[in-house]
Amino acid sequence: MEALALERKAEQNRELRERLTQLKKERNAIILAHYYQRDEIQEVADFRGDSFLLAQKAAQTDAEVIVFCGVHFMGESAKILAPNKTVLIPDERAGCPMADMVNVEGLRKVKAEHPKAKVVTYINSSAEIKAETDICCTSANAVRVINSVDADEIIWVPDKNLGHYVQQHTDKKMIIWEGYCNTHDMLTVKDVVEMKAKYPEAEFVVHPECRPEVVELGDFIGSTTAILEYCKNSTSKQFIVGTEDGTGYQLRLDSPDKEFIFATKFLVCPNMKVNNLKKLVKCLETMSPQIYVPPVIADKARSSLERMLQVK
Repeated sequence: MEALALERKAEQNRELRERLTQLKKERNAIILAHYYQRDEIQEVADFRGDSFLLAQKAAQTDAEVIVFCGVHFMGESAKILAPNKTVLIPDERAGCPMADMVNVEGLRKVKAEHPKAKVVTYINSSAEIKAETDICCTSANAVRVINSVDADEIIWVPDKNLGHYVQQHTDKKMIIWEGYCNTHDMLTVKDVVEMKAKYPEAEFVVHPECRPEVVELGDFIGSTTAILEYCKNSTSKQFIVGTEDGTGYQLRLDSPDKEFIFATKFLVCPNMKVNNLKKLVKCLETMSPQIYVPPVIADKARSSLERMLQVK
């Protein structure tokens, strides 16, 4: 019975992939998928990447339609950078709790208290917050961005864990917002210690969105893309992974001869996982849900994103 169900599922997915290929041609569409998406989404994507790479692709593509398989703020960033494109997201419920932890009124209050400070905002934030920002960053370029800013004082929003990590790599004074990623923040020292005891030969690779005391245990600390590159090039054959479990798709693709053990079963972002292949096809069929950013917000937010893209 189970084998029959799996066979039926495989046939449905094959039909959906064929329909998707047809729709992409009809719509002149491109599929962008974040590394945290389900395997079935990453398999059909034109580009897989972290927030930074996908923001670049959105800005550069010749396609008329961008389908952004990620969470809402990522679709907004694509629309801001490519205002003349149609930007779709398979499920508009794909939000980001961390992005919701900072609001415009609160940020403006902090800016008023620190008039000489520049605002650096992690790309995991809403368009409205980006519009209040001097420059955006991702986990991949956060340290470079901070050190490029012409100010001694930085207001950092919204991720306190990534902010703590960046603070170790700059001489600038940082005023750090108290937000965090629900998924990465779940990982504890106890989880890591238990895994290290179970897999003593494994290297622990960890994302700086995790708690500082967890990050300190890392054999390698880096953004999603940096972790992928490190694992691909490392001579080690076994890794304990401290980031969202969707990265397993690319890790296994790059290194089928290596073993990847996630540090806890809870490293799953429920918002990233609401997208699936069926919803992806439907959004291209109906051309909805579309991402809309009011022009007055988009114009201000675009400057902060473009400044980020210029940092080398």
